[in-house]
Amino acid sequence: MVMEIIELDVTIPYEGRGPLLREIMKRLQGRIRDIHFFPPNSMGLSRVRMEVLADRVPKGIERLKGVRVRLRVMEPKTV
Repeated sequence: MVMEIIELDVTIPYEGRGPLLREIMKRLQGRIRDIHFFPPNSMGLSRVRMEVLADRVPKGIERLKGVRVRLRVMEPKTV
């Protein structure tokens, strides 16, 4: 079985990130395979990088208010 993984690179404001991350986690429930949190930059923006199962990424994830999302398809992994 081959799983396709998508990398979500999310940029959010460091202040007030709790409610935004809670909403993202609720939408991706059970689909996240790996997650990395990065410290904020000088502009107060923080990055979160997630590896998510590709066939189960909700369509509206890139339209969350106050969130910038970049998608990148990673190499398929054999299970």
